[in-house]
Amino acid sequence: MLQSLPSEDYNLGFAVIYHQQILGGINRKSSQVVPKGYQHILALAFAVMEINENPQLLPNHTLGFHIYDSYVDARKTYHATMLLLSTLENFSPNYVCGIKNNLTAVIGGLDSQISLYVGTILDIYKIPQLIYGPAPVMNGKTPGLPFYQMAPQEDLQFAGILSLLLHFRWIWIGITVMDNDNGEIFVQNVIPLFLNNGICLAFLERIPKYSFVTEGLAMMQKGAKIHDIIMGSKANVVVVYGEFYFMVFFRWLPYLSEVEHMTNNIKSKVWVITGQVEFISLNYQRNWDARIFHGAISFRIHSNNLPGFHQFVKGRNPSSTAGDDFIWDFWQQAFFCVFPNRVLGDLKGDICTGTEKVESLHGSFFERTMAGQSYIICNAVYAVAHALHAMFLSRCKHAGMVDGRSLKLQKQQFWQLHHFLRGVSFNNSAGDKVSFNQKGEVVSGLDVINWIISSNQSFHRVRVGRIDPQAAPDQVFTIDEDTITWHSWFNQTQPHSLCTESCHPGSSKKVKEGEPSCCYDCIPCPEGKISNQDDMNDCNKCSDEKYPSKNQDVCIPKDRNFLSYEEPLGISLAFFALSFAFITVLVLRTFLKNHSTPIVKANNRNLTYSLLISLLLCFLCALFFIGQPQKVICLLQQSAFGIIFTVAVSCVLAKTVMVVLAFMATKPGSRMRKWVGKKLANSIVLSCSLMQAGICTLWLAISPPFPDVDMHSVIGEMILRCNEGSVIMFYSVRGYMGFLAIVSFTVAFLARKLPDSFNEAKFITFSMLVFCSVWLSFVPTYLSTKGKYMVAVEIFSILASSAGLLVCIFSPKCYIIVLRPELNNREQLIKKKPE
Repeated sequence: MLQSLPSEDYNLGFAVIYHQQILGGINRKSSQVVPKGYQHILALAFAVMEINENPQLLPNHTLGFHIYDSYVDARKTYHATMLLLSTLENFSPNYVCGIKNNLTAVIGGLDSQISLYVGTILDIYKIPQLIYGPAPVMNGKTPGLPFYQMAPQEDLQFAGILSLLLHFRWIWIGITVMDNDNGEIFVQNVIPLFLNNGICLAFLERIPKYSFVTEGLAMMQKGAKIHDIIMGSKANVVVVYGEFYFMVFFRWLPYLSEVEHMTNNIKSKVWVITGQVEFISLNYQRNWDARIFHGAISFRIHSNNLPGFHQFVKGRNPSSTAGDDFIWDFWQQAFFCVFPNRVLGDLKGDICTGTEKVESLHGSFFERTMAGQSYIICNAVYAVAHALHAMFLSRCKHAGMVDGRSLKLQKQQFWQLHHFLRGVSFNNSAGDKVSFNQKGEVVSGLDVINWIISSNQSFHRVRVGRIDPQAAPDQVFTIDEDTITWHSWFNQTQPHSLCTESCHPGSSKKVKEGEPSCCYDCIPCPEGKISNQDDMNDCNKCSDEKYPSKNQDVCIPKDRNFLSYEEPLGISLAFFALSFAFITVLVLRTFLKNHSTPIVKANNRNLTYSLLISLLLCFLCALFFIGQPQKVICLLQQSAFGIIFTVAVSCVLAKTVMVVLAFMATKPGSRMRKWVGKKLANSIVLSCSLMQAGICTLWLAISPPFPDVDMHSVIGEMILRCNEGSVIMFYSVRGYMGFLAIVSFTVAFLARKLPDSFNEAKFITFSMLVFCSVWLSFVPTYLSTKGKYMVAVEIFSILASSAGLLVCIFSPKCYIIVLRPELNNREQLIKKKPE
């Protein structure tokens, strides 16, 4: 089919568009054309008209064009391309046999394979081809053809789809593609991209190309299966990648099903549609319900309304448009009427009046605003015009002047147009900049479009977002959620598309064996871990300063805690420590006041005073363990307690030894008398204490105690405590005291049956029994206790063992001194127990 706009004799070239007016595979007799495609023709004619009327762009030159239909057929495409290179009336390529087409450039087409067929021939003559569909699939056997791609690279569109899916967290999706090379490229390149970003496929369906026309029954069956798979899937989002006419097949979906109940269960999906797919209808589909696609989201090259185009379209009608053979077919298909003697195939209807209004047509038949592919075609025509303008200016600069006039350009070498096309850059009448990058791809973004389909089947688009590759990284993809209209099936709320309902905070995902990663079970976080977001792959530990909440969905700062004077336990222990210290002072005062009495003299006054003073310091030493640990306090806690308590135990040991020696010295001829005296007692106390002091000094030298924070013993608390530093040295100090206590207990136990004059051994035995019992029970209790209660156990052990020594050793003596002073005489002390 050929249409030529009139051109003047000095025409320099024709901008030729390859357009796919007839739906793939249907010939003219089938009467099934695509009315919406007529807008592409009008966009071409509008652009050529504006250029020819612009005296500044191509003065003294006129652009014309031919339009050929490819019929989506390789043979006819090659034939039409050869016609472009031949004379107007004869098919004689490479021969000048009449008036030859002055071919400048080719614009087309929507089908990438058609562009490839055309390009293989045009490349021989170095004629540029500006394509407004997807880039052809190239292979190793296909040379690099000089395409100028008027639509952005599909990679930008695919990245936009990925951003859209991730933005709405649609991770369980279905995909339908055309079963051709481009569809396979999509499957091989884009699906792995989705999978790597956590998006899983519920299904992948390939639509056989043209089968729904040439094999009607088989296609119906295939369509029914696809319908049931799509509608039966839990995936609420379906990504559609196909050709310009792909939507004709999907218009059948609401009417196809192999499952009876599914046809009555009307529901929808969120259709995410690639830019080359247009919402079109054939004549017989004009009244079909298309609300299944209401709320769909598609990607389209960024475009704006061109001034004057609407009026240009409004003024077109069959009676006033000379030379436009396409308008007759369009008019009959769009308005379902016929012109006498111009009936297209078996089309039937009322007689066309020619006064029908284009404004009354649904958007699926015709759109009055220029957008999508029409906008690209218009830009392509202007790009060729600007390149021609630049080429003519370049020629004029090198041409000589004869009698003040420019030399006539006898022969134009239009293969040189490539150089100027690569550098073309201009602003169209809508204010958008048009230019190419080094790869011959137009520098442009994409609009995110929301399809609105009303109950009366009226159709329009709303721009809801943008993909701008030249924006800052965080602004490349933008979308306004509030402007999106969702299908009523979703109750106008943002749809979800998940294989499994989200795992809420406090749980994590566990992928089901043998299923995609998007299908999982939700398991509670283990103790000590939290998840604070939906669908976390694993639970995380809180930092040491925080602990999990009850629901394990947030980390709560831990309270800093230690045994303080402000809490009941600390107050109680401090009270007992001071009380026992006060009692010890009273006992010491009593002994000092009665230091000349026989009972005080008989029990070695110096050892008694040393023991009482050391016990007093032991009680006061317990106060080091209460309050916030500091560096000096930690150093004094263990070392001071260890040395002081060792002095006390050493005094008890010395008293025990002295009791035994005193008894042995009373025997006739005994040599033990020379050992009885202060020197031996002082030597025992001093040597035992120095040994412990040496251990403590070594401890402080190699690994001293230090303030520390226990993060893990008690949930929700950070326990401030003194770290022992060296555990070995800590138990060495305790072990040495225990050794002295056991020795004292053993000696005292052996001397427990001495005469009454020396019955202090009995009291020492009891005191050591208490002492050993307390510290033997201390070890397991201390190890099984956590937090500040470990400190409380240690304080209790110190107070209990010290109180045991005080009570067992000094209570009988105080009883005699205070309450029974008559017994405090030498006769009573030396009186033997009756046999």
